[in-house]
Parts: sequence; structure tokens; C-alpha cells
Amino acid sequence: MVRPLVRLRRLVKEGRSDAPGRVVDALGRIGLVGYGVVHLVVAWLALQVAFGQPDAPPDAEGAVGTIARTPGGVLALVVAALGLLAFAVWQVSAAAVGFRWVSGNERVRKRVGAVAKAIAMTSLALVVVNYLAGMRSSGNTTAQQAAAGVLALPAGRALLGLAAIVVLSIAVAMTYTGVRRTFMGDLDVGRLSPGVKHAIEVVGVVGHLARAFALGVVGVLAGAAALYADPAQAGGLDAALRALGSTVAGAWLLGTVAAGFAAFGLFCLADAATRRA
Repeated sequence: MVRPLVRLRRLVKEGRSDAPGRVVDALGRIGLVGYGVVHLVVAWLALQVAFGQPDAPPDAEGAVGTIARTPGGVLALVVAALGLLAFAVWQVSAAAVGFRWVSGNERVRKRVGAVAKAIAMTSLALVVVNYLAGMRSSGNTTAQQAAAGVLALPAGRALLGLAAIVVLSIAVAMTYTGVRRTFMGDLDVGRLSPGVKHAIEVVGVVGHLARAFALGVVGVLAGAAALYADPAQAGGLDAALRALGSTVAGAWLLGTVAAGFAAFGLFCLADAATRRA
């Protein structure tokens, strides 16, 4: 166990980031670009829902399908899937030996966050792979099927309630990241002009808060499914955004969240160019 960690530390120390080698670093940055593009497309789809002209569900699978239908889209998705998996490996490496510039609780928090990023990137890569393999499904249906499966277990309502609490906790953590701007510490922006750094910070704050808000709605839907023992109450990002669109604020609220997702997509592009962790 010790020897692999020593080798991993050596690989990380030799590179420009916490990625274990230049190939993983390069592919991981491509994956970040793909992650950003998916968020930009989700923002566009959410705007279409807001104005009553839905073309595809405003979630990851809807975005992947939209990209696949563009010229060269399938090839781009293949490359993006490889990049997303490489970034997941990068984050596992960072969780193991990275974040050398901080210590104590801050390092622990960042390493836990890196594990969460690895899970998120792997999940999106699986969405891409499943789509390319022809295994398409509605994100809401999948969420409802998962909720139904949990509710069928002993103490299923408690387990689903616990899952809702976990999702809401992640949303709170995202909110903390956005408000405190801790994401800037993971970027190498020392050589950038103050204006560019401020722009990255602004889109990062807006993007993290928008994602936290949407994920919070997903958590609330899961909590409602647990409370009423009704899996139909559960739903993924598509259901969360449509729920926002059905409120009194309706299109304006959904448009605001869509703008936040677009901001996060732009942040991912800057993240790909400057990330060190």
C-alpha cells in the first residue's frame, strides 16, 4: 500500500496538477470542457422549457442526445467520455495525495470534494456510454424506479429519507463553495489579469449556487417521495427544473437557474485551462 502511494506522489509532483501523469492531466482537461458543454446545453434546454418550447429534457441525458445529433457529435461524446473518466481518476489521485498547498480540515474537505467530483464525472461518463450504446431512458423514470426500489426495502422510507438528506447536504456544501469562493484555491490564476480572475470568480459563484439550488430541489423531491411513500414524487434534474417552472415565478425562475447553469458551463472552461487540483 505504501509503495503505490509513494509512486503516486512522485507522479503528481512531476506534473502541473494532482493528476497522475500528463496523459491523465490532458484528457481530464478535455473532460472538464465536455462537462462545461453539457451544462451549457442543459441551460439552453431549460430555457426552451421556460418559454414553452421543449425540445429535450433539461438534464444530462437530454444534453447528451442534443450533442449527439450535431455534426461530429458522436465522436465528440466518445472523446468526452474518455476525458470524464480521466478526470475522475485525476480526482481520486487528488483525494489520495493532493491539495498540498492546504492542510488540516481544509485539506480533508477538499479531498472529500474530490471524491464527489470523481463520482459526478463517472456518472456523466456512464450517461454518455449508455446513450451511445442505445440504452436511453428518462432521467425522471430512472429516479422514480430507484425510489420505488428503495421504498420496497425494509425501512425503505427511512433509507430514501436518508438519501434525501445526503443530497441536501451536498447542495449545502455546494452553496458553501460558491459563497466562500473556495473553488478559486484549486485554480492556478496567478498569471491572469485581475479582470479575468474576477470574471472566473463571478461565473464560478453564480454557477455553483445555481447547481446547489437545483440539487436542493432534487433533494426535496426525494424527501417528499419518502414522506408520502410515493416514488412518483421523486425525480432527477429534469423534474426539478420543471417543478421550478410550475411555480408562480415560473419562466423567470427557471430562466435564472438556466443562466446559472450557463455560468457554470463557462466556469468549467476556465477550470479546464487553470486547474491544479
